[in-house]
Parts: sequence; C-alpha cells; structure tokens
Amino acid sequence: MQIIPVSDSKTKKEFLNVARFLYKDDPNWICPLDQDIEQIFDAKKNTFFNHGKCTRWILKDAAGQTIGRVAAFINDKKAYQYDQPTGGMGFFECIDDQKAAFLLFDTAKIWLQEQGMEAMDGPVNFGENDSFWGLLVEGFTPPSYGMNYHHAYYHGFFKNYGFETSYEQITNHLNVRKPFPERFTKIANWVANKPGYTFEHFSKKNSEKYVQDLMEIYNDGWQDFEKFVPIKKETLLESFKKMETIMDEKLIWFAYINGEPASFVVIIPDANQLIKSFNGKLGLIEKLMFLYKRWVGVNRMRAIVMGTKQVFQKHGLESALFIKLKEYVLPLDQYDELELSWVGDFNDKMLSLHEATGATFGKRHLTLRKIF
Repeated sequence: MQIIPVSDSKTKKEFLNVARFLYKDDPNWICPLDQDIEQIFDAKKNTFFNHGKCTRWILKDAAGQTIGRVAAFINDKKAYQYDQPTGGMGFFECIDDQKAAFLLFDTAKIWLQEQGMEAMDGPVNFGENDSFWGLLVEGFTPPSYGMNYHHAYYHGFFKNYGFETSYEQITNHLNVRKPFPERFTKIANWVANKPGYTFEHFSKKNSEKYVQDLMEIYNDGWQDFEKFVPIKKETLLESFKKMETIMDEKLIWFAYINGEPASFVVIIPDANQLIKSFNGKLGLIEKLMFLYKRWVGVNRMRAIVMGTKQVFQKHGLESALFIKLKEYVLPLDQYDELELSWVGDFNDKMLSLHEATGATFGKRHLTLRKIF
C-alpha cells in the first residue's frame, strides 16, 4: 500500500472520489458537496488557517486503487489547552481492512508528532464543530447537511488503534406536528408574554446586527465549558454566508430582555434532501435543480446551535423560541421533523431541554482521542 500526499488536482479528485467508491452500495449515505469539502482545505476560504495548519493524504493498494484517505490538522487556539498538545484528524475513509486503517492513522499521527503534538482527536473538522465532527456509531440513517456518516466497522478501527471516547454527541429528533408536552407549552407561553421579553427572527438586511448579537450570546453562554474558545465575528459571517443559499430567515430566532440579546437558536432546512441526487457535484445543471427544488420536498430541518447568556439560563427562553418557531412552521404544512444536532453528553441543560420538548433519540457520534 502507498500513502500519497494530496498536492495537485489529480490527488484532490481522488480524495473526494474515494468516499463515492466506499459508499456506492449504501442507500443511506448522502455525498457531501465537493466544494464544501474543498473549502475546508483552502487557505483563502477557511479562516482557521489564520491560526492553524492542515494536510491530507490518500491511500492506494498494490493495484493503484484508492482505498482510503485521511487529513490531519492543528488548531493553535485549542492545541495547547490540554495536558498533551493535541491535534486533529478527520475525513477518514477506508475499506474494511484494519492494516489499511492503521496506516492512515499512523500517517496522521507521525505528521502531528513532527509538529510537536502528543495526542490527536478524531474524527474532527478543521473548523467549527457544527460540521463533519464525530464518529457515527448509532443511528445509521440518512445524515442531515454537514453531519458525518460512516461505515459501522470504523468504530472497531478506532478502538483497536487505541482511541478512547472523550465525549458522546447526541442527536435527537422532534416531530414537528406533534404538540409539545403541556408543561413545556405552559412555560413557553408564560415566558413569551412577559413584559420586556421580545422575540425576533433573523434578517439578511440586518445580518451584521444579528451576527453580533449571536456572538455576544454564544461567547457568554458557553464560556464555562472546558477548553472553550470564543467564536469570532469573521467566523460567524463566513458560516452565515455559506448558509445563505438554503437559509430561511424565519427559522433563526433571537430572544431579548429589555433590549439585551439573551438567547438564540439557528435552524436551517436540511439541504441534504435537495442534494442527495447530485453525488457531490454542484455544476450548472445541479444549481438549476437546486433552485427548482429549493423548498419543494424538504420536510426536515436541522437545529445547528443554540445559546443563552448565563444570567438568563433559567428564564425558559429556549422554550419560548421553540414556540415562536412552531408558530411559523406549522402553517407552512411542509416540515415533519426537526433534527436537534448535536449535544455533548456533558451538556445536561441542553439534553434536559430536548427531553422537555418530547424529542426522541436519533443518532450517536463519538469524539475520540489517541494519546501517543
């Protein structure tokens, strides 16, 4: 077997195509858009290159067939927050052959060691954790946009190589047409009508304002979580720009208390239902098909992220945001499911909120670590 660095248009194409080869007989797999993958490795488009570095490889067998791939990266903002300097590996794909898998793992490990790292997390993304993050181990159903999908046998590779679970990522599903539990609805309506409490949906015309509000809420609400790194405005602007083609402004809601940004939820229509037949391509024909099918046939949404300032975290604002969302969604008679993805098993408050809404278990991903 031969490890080959991705260095030109030919190897970039092979890096993308190996996933199509490995999942060609899996009806649940939905090919991510090639451009979404390539943007992650483009220093001009991925702001994480401002404070990090990455590289990637493909693996070929003796016959010259590409049978695997892997990427390795270092986020300087997070790497040195742990007992051991820790890099990342991701975009791992491989045939059902442990020797091949271990060769890919070794390649990422050696590169990270050369950069001074003493451990690696995987499979993770060279970017925010809302996309391409975690190893799927339960819930092998069609993934929503940006969510990892894997072969079941990958888990054995990671365990046998010595990776250990750092945390679980839980995705729950909410039946949109099913009424919320009575207690949840009562609290939500009470909060929504309190004096000084106001609710607004996102507006592209005022995107700078809402991005600023989201950053303020997020960085306050999540600051006490271990190894937290504040999110930057430029990163959020980049994320919203990527979402623009599929965004529905009225699926992104903010709560304010006496004018102060207090809570938010970001939800998008599941673009994977639109691009399933594209096989990762987004040429002229696919773009025309996308525009034609933009809303027709999309019956699932994905909640990407929620947040509430610490001082307001026991005010029931999240409940009220879900009520506001439902007031918009139900009359559309379009959406059947809201995927709440994903929540770490360390986030008791958010898991309790999911339970309170009546959501049911959907998927489980793992973020794993290998100490060298």
